Amino acid sequence: MDIFARVRQISLINTTGSILSWDQETYLPSGAADYRAQQLSYLAAHAHELATSAEYLAALDEAESRDTGGNPVHSANLRELRRESDRSIKIPTDLVARESSAQSSAHHAWIKARKEADFSIFAPHLQELLEFATEKAELWGYPGEPYDALLEGFERGTSTATIATMFDTLQAELAPLSANAVAKTREQKPTLPDGPYPISVQQDFNTLVAAEIGFDFHAGRIDTTTHPFCTTLGPSDIRLTTRYESHDFTSSLFGIMHEAGHGMYEQGLPGEDFGLPSGTAVSLGIHESQSRLWENQVGRSPEFWDKFYPIAQEHFKQLKDFPKEKFLQYIHRAEFSPIRVEADEATYDLHIILRFQIERMLLNKEISVAQVPDVWNELFKKSFGFAPANDACGCLQDIHWSMGGIGYFPTYTLGNINAAQLFSAATSDPEISHATSAANYAPLLKWLRENIHAHGGVHDPAALMKKATGSIPETSHYLKHLSARYL
Repeated sequence: MDIFARVRQISLINTTGSILSWDQETYLPSGAADYRAQQLSYLAAHAHELATSAEYLAALDEAESRDTGGNPVHSANLRELRRESDRSIKIPTDLVARESSAQSSAHHAWIKARKEADFSIFAPHLQELLEFATEKAELWGYPGEPYDALLEGFERGTSTATIATMFDTLQAELAPLSANAVAKTREQKPTLPDGPYPISVQQDFNTLVAAEIGFDFHAGRIDTTTHPFCTTLGPSDIRLTTRYESHDFTSSLFGIMHEAGHGMYEQGLPGEDFGLPSGTAVSLGIHESQSRLWENQVGRSPEFWDKFYPIAQEHFKQLKDFPKEKFLQYIHRAEFSPIRVEADEATYDLHIILRFQIERMLLNKEISVAQVPDVWNELFKKSFGFAPANDACGCLQDIHWSMGGIGYFPTYTLGNINAAQLFSAATSDPEISHATSAANYAPLLKWLRENIHAHGGVHDPAALMKKATGSIPETSHYLKHLSARYL
């Protein structure tokens, strides 16, 4: 069996685990949680075993020895498989199994802790997952600090120092920008007409919008969950989820536009290479750029609502006599909210920077797990001017730590930066700009397909951004976008 056949075999196992994880987030009965943890642990360990076996490594060695460099995609696949292999073989299989089981247990403890607004319920689980993260970082090794090793798994080719410098620059600009945007909103006092906005009607409208911007429902579907996400179960099986608020239809709508952005990226990857690096998203920072672009650059634009507001008025009777200008004020409002997933563009990245700071402090042993709520509230008050009311809307609000996703959060802000840069580059083409102004998004999606999706993981994220836009990621396009929209 050649190396690519072995990689596809491992992909079958991993995507089977993804089905179980998706089910865990959507339909799993609470009583089935313990056995599901065993199932996921078994699959994760088995996949890791195969990926670090002598047979796998021998097949990779042989493929590399035969590579002439004549096929750049083939060579890139081997390069990335070697990079993944070098990391995988440093992690013992029993650690993978134990961590997977711990993540399942932590997930259910987090749900309970969040419901009761009690961090102490989740704290021992976070401590265990932090120990796993620290152990893996030491096994992988790192040039600067432990965070580097974890970040590499989500955004290869970057460093903690690079992210910290970018975030320091961004925060210096965001502090006054967000404060001014919030002050402007308080003067306008935008509101949405009272609900209820029936969930079934929201579902119809969301499906219509997702299809219009390019999500293929022959290769995907939408379900309901507590924390919106997109997951890939196969080359033509992309699952979107969202949650619904009966008083505000825009919550689920923008959730679906965000997740559809992820989904369209997955649907645009080379299907014939599914499971190989060339058929896999390159990084979470690029993945997030796709979701944020469709949610924000497109979904919150006046041009989008020129087309879709009359359709929304047909779906929701409350909007019939509500002026579009007031609706735009509502979706462009800026507020200092304690909840990240409900935050507007002007304040969102302050949430990410806070989480980045706390994760670094935990990994560098500058604070303990027990100190997280107090440190969170202190840093939050410094950025937002108030402390969260309780742990549920503070340090317990996000699912990521319960999934072992330490090192993940910076990719959200990288996604915002990349989204603005990509949108600026795409719309510099007069044809795309004209179509986008008329809410015709087929040319924009085609540009993304050709410049981002089609390349899979062949290039490093920064190199892919430079290839698509002429520059590695930088903050100027994003800050210009925020200033134009909110000030």
